[in-house]
Amino acid sequence: MRLPPPVPAAVRAEPTPEALGRQVESLGRAHGLDAVGIAPASPLTRARQILDERKAAGLHGGMEFTYRNPARSTSPDRVVPDAAAIVVGARRYASHPPAPAHGIEPAGRVARYAWTDHYAPLREALKAVALHLRAHGHRAVVVADDNAMVDREVAYRAGIGWFGKNANLLLPGAGSWFVLGAVVTDAPLPVAGGPVPDGCGTCRRCLDACPTGAIVAPGVVDARRCLAWLVQQPGTFPRQHRLALHDRIYGCDDCQEVCPPNLRFDRTAPPTLKPAAPSPGPWVPLLDLLAADDDELLARYGRWYLAGRDPRWLRRNALIALGNIGDRGDERVVAALQRHLRHTDPMLRSHAAWAARRLGRHDLLDVLVGDDAPDVVDELAAPDPPVPVPT
Repeated sequence: MRLPPPVPAAVRAEPTPEALGRQVESLGRAHGLDAVGIAPASPLTRARQILDERKAAGLHGGMEFTYRNPARSTSPDRVVPDAAAIVVGARRYASHPPAPAHGIEPAGRVARYAWTDHYAPLREALKAVALHLRAHGHRAVVVADDNAMVDREVAYRAGIGWFGKNANLLLPGAGSWFVLGAVVTDAPLPVAGGPVPDGCGTCRRCLDACPTGAIVAPGVVDARRCLAWLVQQPGTFPRQHRLALHDRIYGCDDCQEVCPPNLRFDRTAPPTLKPAAPSPGPWVPLLDLLAADDDELLARYGRWYLAGRDPRWLRRNALIALGNIGDRGDERVVAALQRHLRHTDPMLRSHAAWAARRLGRHDLLDVLVGDDAPDVVDELAAPDPPVPVPT
């Protein structure tokens, strides 16, 4: 039997908006998304007001990202002219953190979202959705981890989750261990039924657990105190938050680790798959980091946000962590401090001086006699940090 000739694309029946919406949701899930929703592409007026208010109050702490240009990051039609809908996707990234591998101590801690590139598979899934929409004649642009869109607000609109008191988006029954992204399109897709009701109730564990008190009100984070931002911010690390940084060198998960929905999900959900490619993982050997040159650090950690692509901020964080957890009698620790006390960068010399004082190794500071760099002078004039109590 001869098959009929294919129907030309120009006369092929196109799916209804409802059918196309079902198709993109099914396609997103087939490509690994844990949740898919559709939001209207009207201006994000609520998010715009919040960004403007918090920026005016200084709560952004110099952070740019969606604060850089609120008019742009809250206007989907800046991404796709005549945008009609936004397909939002969430992909899980949580995994149970292991203890540091033997032999890498002292080790710096990395937040879960930065163990590997969780955005790569998210973007691939969103790309599949975008290609499907384009195949049906619509414009579609993927936006993920991008200052062009306030992704949590769009996900909230799409009915994927609610805003927790730590300002993260929580998915019903699953918590906040997810990366978010979207596809902005001019396709007239049917939107979700509305926002998810608040699921936090009277719980305030995240507020109480924040090591610096950065969650100043439910849903309001003062970036000037938030460790997750401070490890990325260029310049001198605020002295008053160095003890709270403890062993962290990138990110902070404390407010998420105490969240009841996350705790329940951690207990019931299987661990995520290990990444196929090498990645920093949950722990970084501090002494190796401090011994590496710029090219090595960028090769290992260049995927992380480093202001100006400058590895000195990683060294700064590592010196603080070393002061907090290092063994004052370990010759390797002492050698790392001595190298950085002689470093050409006064910012790093000052943080090495803090670490030496924190460990009670004032005998290492003789090399700084006569050093008139303002960073170093300020550090040596400050009160000594408390020396850690051996455990």
